[in-house]
Amino acid sequence: MRAACDAGVPGIHGDCGGALACATCHVATDPVWAERLGPPGPLEDEMLDMVDGERTPTSRLSCQILASEELEGLILIVPPAVL
Repeated sequence: MRAACDAGVPGIHGDCGGALACATCHVATDPVWAERLGPPGPLEDEMLDMVDGERTPTSRLSCQILASEELEGLILIVPPAVL
């Protein structure tokens, strides 16, 4: 989320600064990556019910995806409803 905000990615606002309190960093993952990332935790799952637009089976909050070498090549999609 921080990298997306720093880069000015449209639709990623991160109003809560990554505190898992706003759902303004909603993204969808590529289905292949969704399996690698695993499911959202309970609080993230609850927050995903409040996203602008439609929640998908691969919806995540980008603040809960921490960049690492294992995630090199990760594909995230900003839903059209938040653009």
